[in-house]
Amino acid sequence: MRKHIPNIITCCNLICGCIATGAAFHHHFATAFLFILLGAVFDFFDGMTARALGVSGRMGVELDSLADVVTFGVAPSAMLFILFGVVRYPELLYNRFWFNVMPCMGFLVAAFSALRLAKFNIDERQHTTFIGMPTPANAIFWGALISSSEGYLTSPMFNAPFLLAFEVLFCWLMVCEIPMFSLKFQNRSWADNKLRYIFLILCVIILGGCAVAGIADNSVWRMLSRGIAGCIGTYLAMSIVTGVKKRQEYA
Repeated sequence: MRKHIPNIITCCNLICGCIATGAAFHHHFATAFLFILLGAVFDFFDGMTARALGVSGRMGVELDSLADVVTFGVAPSAMLFILFGVVRYPELLYNRFWFNVMPCMGFLVAAFSALRLAKFNIDERQHTTFIGMPTPANAIFWGALISSSEGYLTSPMFNAPFLLAFEVLFCWLMVCEIPMFSLKFQNRSWADNKLRYIFLILCVIILGGCAVAGIADNSVWRMLSRGIAGCIGTYLAMSIVTGVKKRQEYA
């Protein structure tokens, strides 16, 4: 039974992804985001549990990738699919053709998430760091952004081409060759984990500020969701700046 525990946890991740996808297609963005987050929790613990029990195996790795494609690829794609149906379209694209085509562009996230996961499985460089944006981070960003800021995304200040460009940028970030740090601590040393500690401190500040703002106007969950999106943006910025500095040092 012990050897099946990590796979059961992985299947819980998969089920969360299925529920998130269903919720997204019914325009329940907050519920979809909540289950993406819950899936990320299961995703974090399945590998840890496998290592702790000494039952790591190839089947677990493959099952984990399949579950991640659903939770971190298909679920945010479903959210984008629905969002493209309600976002504003400029006059040039205001016709039935684009109304039918643009929502399908939301599934680019699912395709690039699958590419990212396949690349991760065969890339020997990604044991302690990531090359490209991890799929959970991408899914959490989109889930947080869409569930908390739908009003802005569907306002006259935003439109479908902007949304598509933003989506394409994040798809590229998942498969690009930019090194991005992981949150895996090898030890507790400040010197060895300076970047990780700084990021976690910034996250506490961002989320704390958002929680206070949410309490003030009775919208804690919405503001925390925005804070989570801000944390992912901070992670990307720190990773890119650090990667550029390292390249300059080696040049």
